[in-house]
Amino acid sequence: MVFSSLLFLFVFLPIVLALYYASPWRIRNLLLFIASLVFYAWGEPVYIAIMLLSSVADYSFGLLLGRSGQSAKRSKWIVIASVIVNLSLLGYFKYADFLIGNINGLLGTDIPLTELPLPIGISFYTFQSMSYIIDVYKGKAKAQRNWIDFGTFVALFPQLVAGPIVQYSTLAEQLKNRTATVSMFAEGVRRFLIGLGKKVLLANNIGLLWDTISASQADTLPVLTAWLGIIAYAFQIYFDFSGYSDMAIGLGLMLGFRFNENFHYPYVSRSITEFWRRWHISLGTWFRDYVYIPLGGNRRGLLIQVRNIMIVWLLTGLWHGASWNFLLWGLYFGVILLGEKWFLLRLLARLPGWASHLYALLLIVLGWVLFAFDDLSRIGEYLGAMLGLNGQPLWDDTALYLAYTNAVLLLVLGIAATPWRRLRRSYHPVLQLAWYAALFLASTAYLVDATYNPFLYFRF
Repeated sequence: MVFSSLLFLFVFLPIVLALYYASPWRIRNLLLFIASLVFYAWGEPVYIAIMLLSSVADYSFGLLLGRSGQSAKRSKWIVIASVIVNLSLLGYFKYADFLIGNINGLLGTDIPLTELPLPIGISFYTFQSMSYIIDVYKGKAKAQRNWIDFGTFVALFPQLVAGPIVQYSTLAEQLKNRTATVSMFAEGVRRFLIGLGKKVLLANNIGLLWDTISASQADTLPVLTAWLGIIAYAFQIYFDFSGYSDMAIGLGLMLGFRFNENFHYPYVSRSITEFWRRWHISLGTWFRDYVYIPLGGNRRGLLIQVRNIMIVWLLTGLWHGASWNFLLWGLYFGVILLGEKWFLLRLLARLPGWASHLYALLLIVLGWVLFAFDDLSRIGEYLGAMLGLNGQPLWDDTALYLAYTNAVLLLVLGIAATPWRRLRRSYHPVLQLAWYAALFLASTAYLVDATYNPFLYFRF
């Protein structure tokens, strides 16, 4: 089940909200826990066991850490055990076939692949569960003794499938005490509708252009067509993922939870450093707090800092998928970020704003080519098409047709990706209500008739 579906919008969500607000406070977490299990089981009932296993293990490890008189050495081994359990589950389901395939290729063996489908959201809830153990170990949070509250934290359906990744210290107090006001609920509805519109009306429509172009042989594409395709993909993945994050944050507000922001207009960035402060913020924060800083950050000399940055970015790439292109993508951004840290940021500060913005956008778009194709040979072919190295013209009639028929949509996407799109709060409440009602009706109408409604981050 996904948020952008008629089943969720008109059946699951209304029932959950009605039961939630009709129930006394003391059982609301239990209700959310059950609802979250139903939500997850709708698509993958078998894999509930994996999520529950991870939850029970970390709940137990947390209780052990919370015991008084615990020695530092024993506490450290408890954390190590938790990390091993969580990463073993993640590694088996997400990376086993990648490892086996590479071993077979290198050694000429014929080890059979597991061919197991990837449990939805496993990368997200595994990181959340690990954050709990580490927060308790560091003293940033107390061990959770209520199993239902802990299960609710791990399985909470608004952010279970695609984040934002919520650290336990962020939600610990909210699990026990939260206030759901009328104004907070209204803000949640507003935020949810914005996310729904971004996903359904923007991401889905521009995704059709990318699917059309990416299905063609890259070495036959004119330069304009290749650029149109990857720009379409850049918009699709942004509005798809940020739209889902908006819906998650909105649902959280409806239920009395405040999740951290996950996107902040990343395409207005003037450097790659700034881009990664604005894109998938919760993932970057997780790696900073639980990998980069514990490794020493920038406190132990230049070589250690370089090592730490490259470890973080290779892990960031690997987190996104079990494929060499994701590792290459992580390495690509790691190298650029090192360059900016050493000298490029100083050069960019001297450039006009438009020039530094163009620099960032070009590198971001080139990065999406690495991200979009699992096949490394296709990456080379597509980059060749963009740079005019495949012997194709700058444009042809098809390229001009695609540019002309998608011009208005691309203009809307460009505006919507900037702060200019925000609806002024000073507008008359009736106009605001009419706008959000129209957004909901248009999104619903699209879903009624749609056969194309992908969600890109399901693969992660």
